Amino acid sequence: MSAPQPRPSLLDAASSAQTSRPAPGTDTVWHGAWTTPAMRPSTAPWFATWAEQGFHNHSLRQIVRVSAGGTTVRIRLSNAYGTAPLRLAGASIGHTLSGATMQPGSLRTLLFEGAASVTVPAHGRAVSDPVTLPTQPLQKLTITLYFQAATGPATYHQLSMATTYRATGNHLHSPAATAYSDKIEPGYGSWYYLEGIETAGGPPWPPAVVAFGDSLTDGFGATIDGDDRYPDLLAARLIAAGRPRPVLNAGIGSNKLLTASALGGDAGIARFTRDVLDQPRVGTVIALIGINDLQQSDDAAGGAGRDVPPVTARRLIGGHRALIRAAHARNVRIIGATLTPYRGAAGWSVTGESVRAQVNEWIRGSGAYDAVVDFARALALDSGDRIREDLHIGDHLHPNPAGYQAMADAVDLAALEQ
Repeated sequence: MSAPQPRPSLLDAASSAQTSRPAPGTDTVWHGAWTTPAMRPSTAPWFATWAEQGFHNHSLRQIVRVSAGGTTVRIRLSNAYGTAPLRLAGASIGHTLSGATMQPGSLRTLLFEGAASVTVPAHGRAVSDPVTLPTQPLQKLTITLYFQAATGPATYHQLSMATTYRATGNHLHSPAATAYSDKIEPGYGSWYYLEGIETAGGPPWPPAVVAFGDSLTDGFGATIDGDDRYPDLLAARLIAAGRPRPVLNAGIGSNKLLTASALGGDAGIARFTRDVLDQPRVGTVIALIGINDLQQSDDAAGGAGRDVPPVTARRLIGGHRALIRAAHARNVRIIGATLTPYRGAAGWSVTGESVRAQVNEWIRGSGAYDAVVDFARALALDSGDRIREDLHIGDHLHPNPAGYQAMADAVDLAALEQ
């Protein structure tokens, strides 16, 4: 498999272009309403995906819940890991009724520079033209993509915790679910090519909060199709408190801060600019990352290899400092999240626990981050090194929905404001 094009380093973060700037001669301000990080196609050992086989004469129906509303919407598509141009024959969007069924009368055709189809360059992206579709925060949208020609392996996001539906043939403009009988079981799900949704119009929204991290941010252990990952619950909590703002999820399951892996995507320090700082109108980042560096430090199956330097507290802290420098170069507030307990998990070790304790002491006490959210204490037993039994899915690592609620509740809402 060909390697993706080189990404800007964190040293280039201050000069990288924002996607939210209005086009010349307009005053449209776009807000990030939903996002997911792009990943290279790979075989997941935990569940099946369509990423490696791609699509040919397929309609792909994907459902997402947005955290910001507006009167106008557009989508972003990514071919970041494609080695050839991607031909999209058509796309549509509408309000979700249930499953793969759309609300009658809400379906809109998406155009790209006035055309129904678009070719997305290898390693590139495409942004649709704006379409009028009044949307409320926490509303679900259904995006349908039709690929007539074979796509080859697909740029995707491995873990969606949401069902994606597939139909043979062109069913872009059918609000019914009848043709969309194909889905992967068990339904952990993946998202394909869809990178972001942006809204404009209506009351102005404050700058976005981006949750950055690994599977604890991505939401493994949440309810499938339930939208109860911690960023989802944080968005709902902000609305309930009368302080609504977009909350964008930039988590990748199995992701590491320092090292790229075959199944966990680019290293956190390599993808931070693209997946966080280049989101529309970012104001604050919550950074929760480093557990996989500890528990998979010699995991050849995960793509890290066994000849990497040992993962020490000093190296992890250096990675966190790189995130802080990059965020501050963009005038973005960054909140450090303590690494959560994982004793009892398959990857736990005495050495890893010692490093986790040192990193958490630095996050809490150094003052390097603009603020701290103590997810470790929110989830831990009194001993501090284990997650409470009622807050994990049985693996002593991943929170269940109650655990994700505890994480969302631990965030000081005032700390999110610049």
